[in-house]
Amino acid sequence: MQLKIMPKKKRLSAGRAPLMLFLCQMISALEVPLDPKLLEDLVQPPTITQQSPKDYIIDPRENIVIQCEAKGKPPPSFSWTRNGTHFDIDKDPLVTMKPGSGTLTINIMSEGKAETYEGVYQCTARNERGAAISNNIVIRPSRSPLWTKEKLEPITLRNGQSLVLPCRPPVGLPPPIIFWMDNSFQRLPQSERVSQGLNGDLYFSNVLPEDTREDYICYARFNHTQTIQQKQPISVKVISAKSHRQRPPTFLTPDGNTSRKEELRGNVLSLECIAEGLPTPIIYWIKEDGTLPVNRTFYRNFKKTLQIVQVTEADSGNYQCIAKNSLGAIHHTISVTVKAAPYWIIAPQNLVLSPEEDGTLICRANGNPKPRISWLSNGVPIEIAPDDPSRKIDGDTIIFSKVQERSSAVYQCNASNEYGYLLANAFVNVLAEPPRILTSANTLYQVIANRPALLDCAFFGSPLPVIEWFKDAKGSALREDIYVLHENGTLEIPVAQKDSTGTYTCVARNKLGMAKNDVHLEIKDPTRIIKQPEYAVVQRGSTVSFECKVKHDHTLIPTVTWLKDHGELPNDGRFTVDKDYLVVADVNDDDGGTYTCVANTTLDNVSASAVLSVVAPTPTPAPIYDVPNPPFDLELTDQLDRSVQLSWTPGDDNNSPITKFIIEYEDAMHEPGLWHHQAEVPGTQTTAQLKLSPYVNYSFRVMAENNLGRSLPSEASEQYLTKAAEPDKNPTAVEGLGSEPDNLVITWKPLNGFESNGPGLQYKVSWRQKDGDDEWTSVVVANVSKYIVSGTPTFVPYLIKVQALNDAGFAPEPAAVMGHSGEDLPMVAPGNVHVNVVNSTLAEVHWDPVPLKSIRGHLQGYRIYYWKTQSSLTRNRRHIEKKILTFQGSKTHGMLPGLEPFSHYTLNVRVVNGKGEGPASPDKVFNTPEGVPSAPSSLKIVNPTLDSLTLEWEPPSHPNGILTEYTLKYQPINSTHELGPLVDLKIPANKTRWILKNLNISTRYKFYFYAQTAAGSGSQITEEAITTVDEGAGKAMASRQVDIATQGWFIGLMCAVALLILILLIVCFIRRNKGGKYPVKEKEDAHADPEIQPMKEDDGTFGEYSDAEDHKPLKKGSRTPSDRTVKKEDSDDSLVDYGEGVNGQFNEDGSFIGQYSGKKEKEPAEGNESSEAPSPVNAMNSFV
Repeated sequence: MQLKIMPKKKRLSAGRAPLMLFLCQMISALEVPLDPKLLEDLVQPPTITQQSPKDYIIDPRENIVIQCEAKGKPPPSFSWTRNGTHFDIDKDPLVTMKPGSGTLTINIMSEGKAETYEGVYQCTARNERGAAISNNIVIRPSRSPLWTKEKLEPITLRNGQSLVLPCRPPVGLPPPIIFWMDNSFQRLPQSERVSQGLNGDLYFSNVLPEDTREDYICYARFNHTQTIQQKQPISVKVISAKSHRQRPPTFLTPDGNTSRKEELRGNVLSLECIAEGLPTPIIYWIKEDGTLPVNRTFYRNFKKTLQIVQVTEADSGNYQCIAKNSLGAIHHTISVTVKAAPYWIIAPQNLVLSPEEDGTLICRANGNPKPRISWLSNGVPIEIAPDDPSRKIDGDTIIFSKVQERSSAVYQCNASNEYGYLLANAFVNVLAEPPRILTSANTLYQVIANRPALLDCAFFGSPLPVIEWFKDAKGSALREDIYVLHENGTLEIPVAQKDSTGTYTCVARNKLGMAKNDVHLEIKDPTRIIKQPEYAVVQRGSTVSFECKVKHDHTLIPTVTWLKDHGELPNDGRFTVDKDYLVVADVNDDDGGTYTCVANTTLDNVSASAVLSVVAPTPTPAPIYDVPNPPFDLELTDQLDRSVQLSWTPGDDNNSPITKFIIEYEDAMHEPGLWHHQAEVPGTQTTAQLKLSPYVNYSFRVMAENNLGRSLPSEASEQYLTKAAEPDKNPTAVEGLGSEPDNLVITWKPLNGFESNGPGLQYKVSWRQKDGDDEWTSVVVANVSKYIVSGTPTFVPYLIKVQALNDAGFAPEPAAVMGHSGEDLPMVAPGNVHVNVVNSTLAEVHWDPVPLKSIRGHLQGYRIYYWKTQSSLTRNRRHIEKKILTFQGSKTHGMLPGLEPFSHYTLNVRVVNGKGEGPASPDKVFNTPEGVPSAPSSLKIVNPTLDSLTLEWEPPSHPNGILTEYTLKYQPINSTHELGPLVDLKIPANKTRWILKNLNISTRYKFYFYAQTAAGSGSQITEEAITTVDEGAGKAMASRQVDIATQGWFIGLMCAVALLILILLIVCFIRRNKGGKYPVKEKEDAHADPEIQPMKEDDGTFGEYSDAEDHKPLKKGSRTPSDRTVKKEDSDDSLVDYGEGVNGQFNEDGSFIGQYSGKKEKEPAEGNESSEAPSPVNAMNSFV
């Protein structure tokens, strides 16, 4: 790779490459260096360098000087216009033009008047390459007229009234500065009460007796003519009044509630509000539709004036001033509009082009209103200027294509609106120049080692030359990976080393020729202080010495200077400098301070300081033990390709012997700032032979260690760049995997910079099929971590090698690793698929494996897709939901769990590799056998009579087969909650309603209900109900349930019952603790039900009702809805878990008329079974 200097994008477009069309065709000019010799030779159109201001107010007492300076090659000639016509200078004896310049001098001091030369002037500078023009310069003499004579009557007013003293100065040019003074030329004091307005008038918010005076005088100062004009004095007399009425504020200025203000962008916006009132009002300012700009808002004249500097369009809006005193407030709104004279967005820039090149001039301005853009060529409107075929005008842009030397001209862009104009000159200079190198030949550069070196190569040419650098006349250009090339031609060596010394050649080329220049670089050793002065504490009257030992390049002569407290040493014979030492004899208190040793050479300087403390004589202190001081004076010798000898001087051991030295290194080229462990040597050794790696920029540092710890690191040694060598190792983690069916992606972990051993690190990637006889195919790639081989067979094993190499050679031969080209989808489906149905919910699937060649990838496993097509019981079709089971590896069978009984299923099998699934095997259909059904969906007991109950139910939601019959079991529950005999009844499968007759009157029954298929009995549903005394009573009870439960007396009664039960329980527990035995306990012992768990002996808790099959506790106290329907998950927790008759209510004769709620639970075992306690809420709902 050659090191070439190319300009930035903008310069590349203008000076070297064809026009590059982006969003806008913007190309900047080729810059011409300001080299005197170069400028003498180059032809250049005129450029205006200096001109008078657009609005030029002159002093009529002095000569008029109108400036116009320009440069160009050849030197331009000058001409003027006045008021749009040619101004013939030769015909006016009072006008002269400065030689070699366009500046005019009009001699009006000897004769003539300034008013004669008022007008609009414009200068034109012209040479063979074009004409540049100045702005329109408007000449006006300054004016300072006198005040018109007027008779001013004395003003008399009462204390507290408001007053305005008018100034009304004469109109001058420029406007005068107004101020008020007295006859003694003392400024009149101003305050929140008395202040001067922007128009010069003096405003009093309210007058006081001390305002009485006869010499209120307004002065107008005209700065341009240095004159001051005075108004006639105004007399004011304030009459004291015994009492004066206070009043709220009113505005003295401005008038009305609203006003308008217009200002130009960039000016200072000044808004004023002055109010009168008693007490004196205070002024506040706000912006109605926003906030006042920070850092640009200022308050003047006691906050009566608001100023915003550098005003912009964003400052437009409504501003409100508020005057307030203790009696009220008033406000005035000022509507501000900010207009803008034209201002530049992009001003046209000079273009230097070579023949046949392209370029653009862009003139873009903004303003309010939007400015109009017009172009001139050599001072002539472009519409009537000579035609140029290379020029095309597009609004604010002129586009040049394939320019020729005759295309050179000066173009003027004029942007104007009603508030002003902008005029800019920009030339197009077409040059054909061979390269020139402007840097002096054989320049010698001297640089300190390990610092940047900058070698200059200033150049010019058109077209823009390409720059290359060579060293010591070698044939190949310098490479970019070590050097930095700047766009101005400078060559930078970021870290100059000893081997950077030599002769460097800068070569500039374009299509018109070539130029070159030699410069020389010498690298010097840095100046170092290897023995620094140390902190010293000495007694008065003793002698102290500071050592400063300097090591430097043998070709440089250092100068060592000693300073005290950053100043010169005292001129005292007690201070002596002898070679490396500063000695101070007979030390006194004034000698304490900081002493600095400064070593200077022509290229660098270093310094070191130490503090001297002077103390009174004291006994010898005990020794101080500490970690060692850092080693110093590190030096590298015996520098070989793979080794170097490092030597150092130990620091003070601080009274604890040094046990060992630790050496670390830094690689400034690859890992700057990181230090790594290199070696350790015993504490008696001050040299070490260090093994090195190639192509590493080494720096070393040493730390000392004693029994108290490790010292700080030493200063780094000089840098040593080892020579490059071939890599010692190859990249690791080599893999070969395909991303597509026809490729092989080879990846590896690259070597780091330290392991590269030299520049130009690359990798040789080799591959061949493992089972073939092909030769190795190899390719060398850059320092990357991946290479893709295309056009490979699908999923074929390959042998792969990745070998590192650099400019010095190859690394050792690497070992081959095996990889595979890319996978593709399998081609064949598994065969011989058959299904073995294990039971109604489980099936086993078998298949034959797919041949490995047909898998075309790494076998991941087999995947079974299965879905239920329809139930054997119902033929209606519904959405098919497919399920997937994957079996890893090479398995040839698998189990399908969770199947639905009595259903038709379809499945197929597919083989899976890393790419995806193969084709499906032919669908295999199988059926699952019948299973036991689920519980009936619901069970309702309706139409209770004296001796019958009607049962209604819904079939099971999952019959899992063909229902054969229903089984209904029921048994009565007596008043002591004991279960009677169990009756078993078979009901045909096609029934959903059944009437039980011949039941006992007013008796609670418990029902167990389940369905059956050929596979057996399903889950049961339970319910409870009671026959009624008579039909009318039952209806009456049902109708009252809702009404009674919502009554207030019912809630009170329930609270009383609960309190009574609590008191009874407390009494029972007290008596039980005394050894009593209760009839309830005896009854439980006498009628023990096998389904009731006994009280636990260990904790005394009551047992719960349990199902004989799974021992799940029953839910207690379920309430039956009004339609007597029991859903499986509906339940209410019982308020009372245990007790006899709590759920019942009694008539006046003591008879029980309770109503039981239905319950769902598992069917109990045959025999007597207990019932849970009825809910007291249901019992109360049944109250008549």
